[in-house]
Amino acid sequence: MTPLAPPAPPAPPPLLAVEGLVKHFPGERPWFGLGRARRVVRAVDGVSFAVAPGETLGLVGESGCGKSTVGRAILRLIEPDAGRVTLDGTDVLALGARELRMLRRRMQIVFQDPYGSLNPRMTVRQMLAEPLVIHRLAPGGSPDVARRVAALLEEVGLDLAFANAYPHELSGGQRQRVGIARALSVEPHVVVLDEPVSALDVSVQAQVLNLLAELQQKRRLTYLFIAHDLAVVKHIADHVAVMYLGKIVEYGPAAALYSDPRHPYTKSLLSAVPVPDPRAQRQRIVLQGDVPSPAAPPPGCPFHPRCPHPKRSDRCSTEAPPLSEVTPGRLAACHYADDPM
Repeated sequence: MTPLAPPAPPAPPPLLAVEGLVKHFPGERPWFGLGRARRVVRAVDGVSFAVAPGETLGLVGESGCGKSTVGRAILRLIEPDAGRVTLDGTDVLALGARELRMLRRRMQIVFQDPYGSLNPRMTVRQMLAEPLVIHRLAPGGSPDVARRVAALLEEVGLDLAFANAYPHELSGGQRQRVGIARALSVEPHVVVLDEPVSALDVSVQAQVLNLLAELQQKRRLTYLFIAHDLAVVKHIADHVAVMYLGKIVEYGPAAALYSDPRHPYTKSLLSAVPVPDPRAQRQRIVLQGDVPSPAAPPPGCPFHPRCPHPKRSDRCSTEAPPLSEVTPGRLAACHYADDPM
């Protein structure tokens, strides 16, 4: 009699969970603010996902789809209108100012623009020492602060000589390393990476991505990696969520999503990723029209005005498809996710 295989260990509970996140911005009032308000901008419209400890979720999509707003709303840099965000079981949106400041140690962000996110009047030493003092990890002016600053610089690959430099004296890659060191200074568990390499040269991008991967392994960090470059996300993400017009339209393990995309939008994005092989034959899917305004999203499926799927029908323009499971662990918001294009 063949012995039964032991049951698979249960999956670890998510460290970061987002349920039904909504953020709408009020429309502008014409005529110097005295006119009738325009329709609200639905920047984020019911986004849900979860990230396990030590893993990376890549959040991708075109510019303006709402992915950066998701990252900022999770950290409450902007206040969401509805939804639920939990960090290791703690309801982030229910915290008061004092509790939220204490939680900031566990959730940090690295911004897209490494120059605009650094204070031009402060040296690197001052920028790295400030969060240590604010969160009382070391008393100001103590030798412990100097030791921690030196260790942070070494950890991100910068020499101690950079401690006395100002942001304008650094290159783009060096500034981003300082931004990463500042985020790590308070020993966070979750780091939101808001397009951290999009403003850098390609060679520097690779260095920063390798650094992020090393830091994740060393510190057991959990990343929410926001980007529009799917080639970059492929090398760092464990799971990928694709956003379009404020909604997630596809979600799944990175390897499965890249090899077998189920949503037409994901397929079109992947068809635009350059392949480093001049002999490779690929069919480029060119979407027609422009991205609809989030202030006036189309009825039904938000992607239907640009959808190249051959089975597109009136159902797509009248009935919004739910984000449902296509295969185990794979979700797609498309009426024809099971049908190949």
